[in-house]
Amino acid sequence: MTVAERLREATRQLGPESSTGRLDAELLMAAALGASRSELLLRHMRDPAPEAFEALLARRLRDEPVAYILGSAEFYGLEFAVTPAVLIPRADSETAIDAAHEAFSGHAPARILDCGTGSGALLLAALSLFPDAHGVGIDRSAEALAVAAGNAVKLGLAPRAAFHLRDWEQPGWTQDLGGPFDLILANPPYVEDNAPLEAVVRDHEPHGALFAGPEGLDAYRILIPQLPDLMAPSGLALVEIGHRQADAVSAIGRAAGLAAAVHHDLGGRSRIIAFSVDNSGSA
Repeated sequence: MTVAERLREATRQLGPESSTGRLDAELLMAAALGASRSELLLRHMRDPAPEAFEALLARRLRDEPVAYILGSAEFYGLEFAVTPAVLIPRADSETAIDAAHEAFSGHAPARILDCGTGSGALLLAALSLFPDAHGVGIDRSAEALAVAAGNAVKLGLAPRAAFHLRDWEQPGWTQDLGGPFDLILANPPYVEDNAPLEAVVRDHEPHGALFAGPEGLDAYRILIPQLPDLMAPSGLALVEIGHRQADAVSAIGRAAGLAAAVHHDLGGRSRIIAFSVDNSGSA
């Protein structure tokens, strides 16, 4: 069977399980061939299908995410190593980096903090955007921090990135982080405990980075009130939310003395809340 024939068959096999069956099959086939996807499509479609593809496809048919199978995912034009210890970076989260780019168009942040850094995607994308900035990523998972540190080395950003094992639910977690920070990034857990999730997420991605109580708001209620003490006077905190959580999360910020502005992702959904110190006297 040729590569083209096997791809058609694999797409049919993946159809009921994946809305991106053809793309998944092509990415796995390219990996089995040791080629890029573009090389696969341009040069290898008539080649015999490699045996290595079958094991990769079998994993995808068991709902394992393609990014974990391949060990990498793209975010903001950068390639990140990912393991089941970290969430897979998603395009929706790029909204935070776009918002940072817009907010700091006239001046760059000097110090950046990433709360719940995971793979390091947000912090390292921001550091790539602001070449004079230094950043700190915190996470309560040592396994996640190892992935993030490896990505910093791989991307040549290690001299400007530090990673610390910290949990914002524990007293003293902000000590010795090097603040205050001009830019704070956070993609905290925000999924409701009983939310129906696709098996590809529910059965494989780390639950500690996904679920946050019956309303999905527990992490915000703990983290956001601590942001003012971490922010520089003109600092900005960009916090990712679920697309139905804008009003609730904004209210948590206002109660902490922060002004809130909503940024939308490419699908037009509420995705990022930009928090700044409210000097209007009407937080």
